[in-house]
Amino acid sequence: MRIFLAITLVVFIAGLVTPIITMTKFLLLENTFSVLSGALGLLQEQQYFLFIVITGFSVVLPLLKMGVLYKLLSAKQQGGVHLDKYLHWMHLFGKWSMLDVFVVAILVVAVKLGAIASVEMRFGLYAFTAAVVLTMYITARVVSLMDSMPAEQQEIHINKQ
Repeated sequence: MRIFLAITLVVFIAGLVTPIITMTKFLLLENTFSVLSGALGLLQEQQYFLFIVITGFSVVLPLLKMGVLYKLLSAKQQGGVHLDKYLHWMHLFGKWSMLDVFVVAILVVAVKLGAIASVEMRFGLYAFTAAVVLTMYITARVVSLMDSMPAEQQEIHINKQ
């Protein structure tokens, strides 16, 4: 699973820095955006709220989730010392897991609504989407850790909640 997580991190970083869309206006002006360049553009335009939302849900939260997944995998290999704590964090992050996809979807829809612009999807969108799907797969596999825990550890975890 750690190999899948490493691949996910690489694909995620590629999805952040490579272009996700190219927008052409009036057949002459062409702009290409990545998630990071779009977020930085919002910061330069002093759109602080949108910058925080995009950066938080499309960059920070997925990185935190991958970090917790790594800790969960490490805790499982070390005998589950902090397994319940990491499972709790995974549960909290799981509630927000689709917001990164939602943010990119809103960006794409907003750009496509421009009547005078055409939009071409780029590699970054596919890489970002692949990272999200891989993260969901790894999360589903890691959550199954709870099923493989000894019964006494499960009782301790259940009693703590």
